[in-house]
Amino acid sequence: MIRFFPESALVQLEFEKVKTLLAEYCRTGYAKNKAENLRIHTKKEFIETELQQTNEYKLLQMGGQYFPNDFTHNISKELKLLSIPGAVLSGEQFLFIKKLAENTGNIFRWFDNERRIAYPALTKVIENTYYEKTINELINDILDDTGNVKDDASEELAAIRMGLYRKRNDLRRMFDKIVSKLNKQGYLADIEESFMNGRRVLAVFAEQKRTVKGVMHGESDSRRTTFIEPEETTELNNEIFSLEHEESREVYKILRKLTQQLSVYSALLKTYFDAAGEFDFILAKAKFALAIGGNYPLLYDKAHIKLINAYHPLLLLYNQKNGKATIPVNLSLNDKSRILVISGPNAGGKTVTLKTVGLLQLMLQSGLLVPVHADSEMGIFKQIMIHIGDTQSLEFELSTYSSHLKNMKHFMENANGKTLFFIDELGSGSDPNLGGAFAEVIMEELAHKHSIGIVTTHYLNLKVMANKVPGIINGAMQFDEQHLLPMYKLIVGKPGSSYTFSIAERIGLEKRLIEKARKLVDEDHFTLDKLLNRTEQDLQQIDIDKKELNKLLKENERLKKEMQQVMDKERHQQEVERLKHQNKISEDKLAYLKDMERRLKSMVIEWRKAEDKDKVVKMIHALLFNQKEKMVTEKQQKKLNEKFIEIAGEVKVGDRVKMRQNRQVGTVKEIRGKKAIVQLGVIPLTVSLEDLSLVLEKDAAG
Repeated sequence: MIRFFPESALVQLEFEKVKTLLAEYCRTGYAKNKAENLRIHTKKEFIETELQQTNEYKLLQMGGQYFPNDFTHNISKELKLLSIPGAVLSGEQFLFIKKLAENTGNIFRWFDNERRIAYPALTKVIENTYYEKTINELINDILDDTGNVKDDASEELAAIRMGLYRKRNDLRRMFDKIVSKLNKQGYLADIEESFMNGRRVLAVFAEQKRTVKGVMHGESDSRRTTFIEPEETTELNNEIFSLEHEESREVYKILRKLTQQLSVYSALLKTYFDAAGEFDFILAKAKFALAIGGNYPLLYDKAHIKLINAYHPLLLLYNQKNGKATIPVNLSLNDKSRILVISGPNAGGKTVTLKTVGLLQLMLQSGLLVPVHADSEMGIFKQIMIHIGDTQSLEFELSTYSSHLKNMKHFMENANGKTLFFIDELGSGSDPNLGGAFAEVIMEELAHKHSIGIVTTHYLNLKVMANKVPGIINGAMQFDEQHLLPMYKLIVGKPGSSYTFSIAERIGLEKRLIEKARKLVDEDHFTLDKLLNRTEQDLQQIDIDKKELNKLLKENERLKKEMQQVMDKERHQQEVERLKHQNKISEDKLAYLKDMERRLKSMVIEWRKAEDKDKVVKMIHALLFNQKEKMVTEKQQKKLNEKFIEIAGEVKVGDRVKMRQNRQVGTVKEIRGKKAIVQLGVIPLTVSLEDLSLVLEKDAAG
């Protein structure tokens, strides 16, 4: 187990508050008890398993997947009774055991082969147990869904209940007959009948109680009604009472036998109960992780810390509730940089940073996911020491500084390479020069022991020391000098100014007093603090410029993308135009082929009619094989066509006409009904009269 100094370390680091918040997510007493007594481990395998289990359940929650663990009853008492010889459980108690067994069966069915591979850490919860279906079979054979013993649980019980059924029917018929008779006589009150002492009785008016024969069982509060058991039903009531007593004894006997049968499974049922509680505890940790943005960092079995965007979980929840932003912490502590010295003005976040690192380490080693970036790296420590705030002891009449030195003595004597320590305001409570000297000695000793830790201070000599002693580094909390406001941001690598004189100037303290104070301060001390002040402000300006540069780079990237989109769109438009042009060429080719087909058909018709078939064959040959000549002829024909204009009139033999389909001009040689033979160069074509237009040369028309 991990060791702490002092005993109040967990309280001071607010680990107790984390346990309280975790317990609120637990549904079972088992899980609540684990949360309230959260163990902090030092063995990597334990920590790794718990972190992985929590992370797997967190992934289930994020994916909206249902995990079948719905058993939340505390049946510790029932399970204990089950293991005691001679004990007898009631039907209701057996129902709880049945629900526990059913819950376990659902869990085992959920963990099929694929899920056992996908969720190996969660599978470990049930790896040392098994599901026994006999438990529910035994209970179902005896009890119904309401927890009552079934009629057929034994032959004796079946016979008793059959007898009871018959006797009760006899009693009902007889009682109804008596009620009807006395009602007619006006002897019964409004309620007519009731049950008293487990027996059915009549509600008789008090003045008629001597008229009705039977056993009186009592009177109403007003004494106006008397409850009488009729003498006709007394014997039946006695028989029923006797059978009911036999039924109770038989039910008890059956339940005792069932308890004995299930007692052999008491240890197994205890593992079922613990598994249900364990899954509930893991669920609570997963829900808590989702609430604080918890992640699973890289885990190392050594003293090592590398936090990326780390948050104090309690501060994060508080700020979320109040709509405020939380500034994350980024730092790294390892073999080369073991001790971080944080300086800066008061209320700037030094102590919060220190507590954040300490609390996250405790959470991690107790199996809780922590609010850091998933690429963060965290190690394992076996000892945590803290000194925060005023630790003055009234009991031993020690001064603040005496108490401080006593704690430092414990640190130096017990620290080692597996120690994580936190010291708030090292050297405070004493003369600055003397206290600063002791502070240097303390830090050197802790560094020599290879301990890892964080120290906050205002001492200038410690800031200077951090640059000289190997393993000790500086850090500063940023401060807005213009507005006199802390920025709560840690910058590692340089010391910070306390802004003593800057704050005095900003609040309007008289300049002569400030100057007087400056003269009292060592010139080198003042110059260094002023230099730190100026350096920090310059770094803040660099951060602002860097953010502006990143903003401009992002804007440039955005414009680049927009330009790329415009260029892509332009290329797309050009491609569309190219395809359109290509389609137009294809359309021209198609028109040419159709025209060629029409010509060939006309020639075939001419060949059939012609006496000189050789002439027509030569025409076909010229059309098919003298393409160059044809193309020249077509070009000449096209130029020729441009010389003509269309005129109105009826087409006759000898007229010059233009074919509307291919816009070529020829001479009508013959008219046959609705068609005409048009001579186009050396080729005669048969064309419909509707497709012809009369034309006239432009010169002749002019």
